Amino acid sequence: MVRERRGCWVIVHSIRLQILGLLSVSFMRKSLLLMLVCHAALSSAQRTNSSPISTKYLYGKNSQIKVFQHVRVIDGTGGAVLQDQTLIVDGTKIKSMGHDAAVPAGAEVFDLSGYTVLPGLVGMHDHLYYLQRPNVDANGSEGPTLLPQMTFSAPRMYLANGVTTIRTAGSVEPYADINTRHLIEVGTLIGPHVEPTAPYLQGPSDLFMQMHSLKGPEDAKNFVNFWADSGSTNFKAYMHITRAELGAAIEAAHARHLKVTGHLCSVTYPEAAELGIDNLEHGFFVNTQLDPGKEPDQCSRETGNATLAKMTPDSPEAAALIKLLVAHHVAITSTLPVFEANLAGKPTLRPKALATLSPQALEAYLYGRNRRNTMPESAATQRGAANYKNDVGLEHKFVEAGGFLMAGLDPTGNGATLPGFGDQHEVELLVTDVGFTAAEAVKIATLNGAIYLGQQDRIGSVVAGKDADLMIVKGDPSTQITDIENVEIVLKDGMAYDSNKLLDSVKGRYGQY
Repeated sequence: MVRERRGCWVIVHSIRLQILGLLSVSFMRKSLLLMLVCHAALSSAQRTNSSPISTKYLYGKNSQIKVFQHVRVIDGTGGAVLQDQTLIVDGTKIKSMGHDAAVPAGAEVFDLSGYTVLPGLVGMHDHLYYLQRPNVDANGSEGPTLLPQMTFSAPRMYLANGVTTIRTAGSVEPYADINTRHLIEVGTLIGPHVEPTAPYLQGPSDLFMQMHSLKGPEDAKNFVNFWADSGSTNFKAYMHITRAELGAAIEAAHARHLKVTGHLCSVTYPEAAELGIDNLEHGFFVNTQLDPGKEPDQCSRETGNATLAKMTPDSPEAAALIKLLVAHHVAITSTLPVFEANLAGKPTLRPKALATLSPQALEAYLYGRNRRNTMPESAATQRGAANYKNDVGLEHKFVEAGGFLMAGLDPTGNGATLPGFGDQHEVELLVTDVGFTAAEAVKIATLNGAIYLGQQDRIGSVVAGKDADLMIVKGDPSTQITDIENVEIVLKDGMAYDSNKLLDSVKGRYGQY
């Protein structure tokens, strides 16, 4: 499309030169003819770009009625695993589920003995951009850190890995996120349902040059109203916001029945809870209330590391904080993969995931991984491992106390946290590291997110009458949680996609576009 536009501009420019008497009449005749050809090419390109999704990524015949026989079901409610079920999908909805249901006439039937059906994952910290550091080598990188948009590859990677709904939890190209949502819904682009978060509510900082810096509470209020009018459905406060700005943003969002989450630092967790924030990101990693030298409205030097080191799961400080968060109905989003990636030797390399990276992105990730793995053990690395252990303990205590936990991945940690792959790994870590059962972890990663978004009547669990947003994996994640990686079929609004075909379409592209 770009080439066609550029060629047309050259022809138009040539005609302008003819009008000025700088080109021959014969050249002008040729130019006019080319203009007609060019117009036709542009029209064709526009038609191609707005055409429905190609059927080459679909699974099977994709009939109106689909019957999945002999499947195991982890239904997303946290209840017992259901064995040998017949699941019937009619159009966009789950029609029925049970033992030995009659097969409707004309249905497309799949014998899925040995497979498991789960609700589509609801990723609550799932960006559409990627973190890039220029000129990465074995010694480090240069500034500035950038956040290029991955509008083509990221949505396909999410969907291929069973993520059928995402909240972007912060945007650097907000119009791209908002428009991606629309184009997916009308069937022009492939991807999950998108709940776009507005640009970050951030105070003055040079951390990421692509972010706006708020100028005070009134600016925060106007910012929320502008982006709500523009199509953003969520808001996220960031590290250098002040309490006054955060309070103004929360008040403005709540007036419009919208919610605010936060990756905080300048504002502590107790302060944010008292201000009425709805959600806090990254588990308990970024709470700064016990950091030495913490000053009001200022991000601490420790950025939460000292607080987490002191706040062991059984400490009185932890009990008081959890009690406050539960009393104020503040949800927590667990994003364990992005923090596990800082531990030596973690995570286990997955060739299928690394295959999606561009050569440059793969090289940059491996440089960083090798630096971590070859560094001598230090007090800092020991504290990092201890803090990770404290966080998983706090997340479990939070749920035990009645807290509302959701799941995400934060796909900014280079090759360690990739769209979809990281969402699956979050579920795995909720089981292996936090200690939840597979059914509990799936509920956190599906139904809980749907409830927070107010969409629990449509998505989040495998129940008759709900939307057919489902993932089908080979194996049994209830006994071997890593089987959640074996996605073969993903249904979104009843349409069945072939996971492997979607991943093949983005091989070597993530980090590029």
